[in-house]
This record gives sequence, C-alpha cells and structure tokens, in this order.
Amino acid sequence: MTAVAHEDVLAAAGRIGGHVLRTPVLEVAPGLTFKLELLQHSGSFKVRGAFNRMLAAGEMPPGGVVAASGGNHGLAVAHAARALGVRAEIFVPEVTSTVKVAGLRALGAHITQTGAVYAEAAEAAAKRAAETGALQVHAYDQPEVIAGQGTTGLELLEQTGGVDTVLVAVGGGGFAAGITVGTSAGGSGPRVVAVEPERIPTLNAALRAGEPVPVQVSGVGADALGATTIGGLAFEILSGPRVESVLVSDDAIVAARRTLWERHRLAAEHAGAAAYAALLSGVHRPEPGERVAVVVCGSNTDPATLTG
Repeated sequence: MTAVAHEDVLAAAGRIGGHVLRTPVLEVAPGLTFKLELLQHSGSFKVRGAFNRMLAAGEMPPGGVVAASGGNHGLAVAHAARALGVRAEIFVPEVTSTVKVAGLRALGAHITQTGAVYAEAAEAAAKRAAETGALQVHAYDQPEVIAGQGTTGLELLEQTGGVDTVLVAVGGGGFAAGITVGTSAGGSGPRVVAVEPERIPTLNAALRAGEPVPVQVSGVGADALGATTIGGLAFEILSGPRVESVLVSDDAIVAARRTLWERHRLAAEHAGAAAYAALLSGVHRPEPGERVAVVVCGSNTDPATLTG
C-alpha cells in the first residue's frame, strides 16, 4: 500500500474545494480532451497541493511557510499563503524565468534566488525551515501535496465520464503520482503516460535503475521540470503497472507549445506543453477508439515567445 491512497485525494478535494478552480476540459477532437490546468490560480496545478499541505497542517507556525521551486510551485505556495494570511519564503534556482520571479514578487513572497538547479534551492529551503520552524511545503514529495495534485484526476474523470489514457508531464513526479492515485478507484483506472523531456529523464532513469537516481538537468523544460531526482513517494506510485514512461525531445516540446497557441489559443509554458508533445510527435500513438486526455498544466510564460 502506497503512502497516498484514493481516500486521501477525496479528502483533499473536500479540503481545498473553496480555494481552487475546477478547471475546464476541452474536447479538441473525437476521443481527445485537454484538461486546462494552465487556467488554475497561479497559472498551474501546483496550487492544489500547496493549499492541501497548508490546510491539512492546521495552525501555521509563526515562521509561516518555506518552499523551494523552479517557479510554479513557488507561485502556488505564495498564492495560497496570501489567501490564508501566511508569510511565504520561496527559494528558487538561478534558471528560474524572470516571468516567474516577477510573479512571486507580485504575490508578496520573500524570494531567495540560489543554486544552479532546483536541488540546490531545495537544500537551502530545508535548512531555512529547520532554522525558523516554518512549515515546509515540498514541491512534489509530500503525501499532502501529492493528494492535492490528485484532485485534478478526480475532476477529469467526473468531467469526461472516463478516459482510457491520461498524458501528464513529469518533473519531480508529484503531479503524475497524484493523477495516478486520483484516477484510481478499487485499484483500477486509466493508463497514465508519464512524459519527460529527453534532457531531464528523472522518472525514466529511475525506472531503469529500479530506484531514484540523479540525472543531469537541461533544456527548455528545466525551469519547471528540473528536479534532478524523482521523489521517493512518486517513484513508489509511478512504478505501478498502470504507468508508462516516455521521453520527448526539446524540439517536440517547442512544436507542441507553438501548436497549442496557434491552433487552440492556449498560452502554455514549455513544461505545460510536454504532455501534448508526446501525442503530437507520435511518441504516444493512440489505438483506434482510445479516449485520451492531455493535461495542459502550466501557463507561466512570456507571451512574446509563444510562436518561437
């Protein structure tokens, strides 16, 4: 039995329901649906896990909350903290986009930019939380965070009436793990295709090694999918038989992002387009009649770059 159960996702849905948006689905072709999580508060699904972690903790410590992030998780924690009247301190690596840093400032977060990659920012955040007693809100490797992200899967099944396959991007793995649990009931559910950039194969490398292992981080998805090692809880969930791991090239991600904008007027960041890249590039080829859902998961990007 994993550390996060379907019942935990149901509890999270009840807990965060008044704080997050029920994002729409869009049927773009027969058998193909987009779940538009890029329209969520703070521009990504991350706010679901942030609210669930903070609300499940009960009374906040005087030090508030501390989080490390490539950008989207920090924005989510800052949004949730502001909504709940809590101080937020966010650590981000140097690769974090200026758009996301500006968003953090606008939300009133205290920002420390440190380290070349997410893992180094996470180490600094953990040290700060230990020093101040603040509540640490991990980007992907906490049960409450995974359960919160899993509410996306609950909504998707309710809105579509059921699908055969869900394509979802993977960084640290918390979102894909949450969707895997959230779309399960009685031990069954749709296949989950976990999509990663070829240049950040965090889950793929772990599955091949049989355990989480560090990988190099680079490429267009680095600011949002830049975890160097898959989360332990996520790995436990994503090692199951319902999950398929696939890799997509940076060129495919760029093309998918451009297509989302030009064909559907969806302003996704590169990480938000990664799942669609697997479908558009042919890495995932649906069987005849297969009902496919693609989670478009983030919109924190510079609009001026959408066609490039």
